Amino acid sequence: MISVAGGSAVALRVDHTVEEEVEALFQRVERERGRLDVLVNQHRRRRSIDGTVVLFLEDGSQECGGSPPAVAPVPHHHSQACGSLYDSQPPRAYCGGDGNEVLSAGGNPVTQTVKFALKGLALNMAAELRPHGVAAVAVTPGFLRSETMLERFGVTEETWREGGKKDRSFLESESPLFVGRAVVALAGDPAILERSGQLFSSWELGREYRFMDTDGRRPDWGASKIDFSKHPEQLLQLPRTGSQIQLRWLSELRRKTKRFLAQLSQRKTG
Repeated sequence: MISVAGGSAVALRVDHTVEEEVEALFQRVERERGRLDVLVNQHRRRRSIDGTVVLFLEDGSQECGGSPPAVAPVPHHHSQACGSLYDSQPPRAYCGGDGNEVLSAGGNPVTQTVKFALKGLALNMAAELRPHGVAAVAVTPGFLRSETMLERFGVTEETWREGGKKDRSFLESESPLFVGRAVVALAGDPAILERSGQLFSSWELGREYRFMDTDGRRPDWGASKIDFSKHPEQLLQLPRTGSQIQLRWLSELRRKTKRFLAQLSQRKTG
């Protein structure tokens, strides 16, 4: 996909729990490319970025309880943007609305934990990387038309609209390139540091930056309307209860964060 679009791609195997291997990788990037523009840490494999020099980190060891990936010093490698590309596609009954309104995600507890962590990584890294002029953001695709989904619907990228006969929601799906263009749009925004630490979706960024998918469409998963009548009440009760708990959790967290910030401000002026 990258080569067809006129770019170049190099696949390298690196153990990100070994600092020496990570350092060697960054040195190679700097030696061969001069700089690193975007670093993407993603939960699942996607060939979705175009336009700039990109490094994908496949840290599957995280899901299996492995050590956190080693990270080389940022200033040395001149990175401008760092992101967590995460997939927060819960089952159809769990999602919808405009934006990333659900902190958790569908799937088993391990998957939920990993996806929740990827959102938190951007938040935690934002403050640490700001002095270096590096932004950290979290981005999710909409209904991703991945190879796995194409196989599941029994279609190809050329005939994918046929999948809409099985599920009309598939007609609002997006190619992997769409979320890649979302990342590129963010990386090219001169005001990206003001957005560091935040959660974004491909469809929100598509509205804002006006980029298109490969077929000239602008998929908008957030604008999709969900027919919950087809789902059993027992299934719906889980996300309903979870959303109510999340609201209380966020409200309490906001109160405590404001109090902590006030204490820090008093120390600064004292």
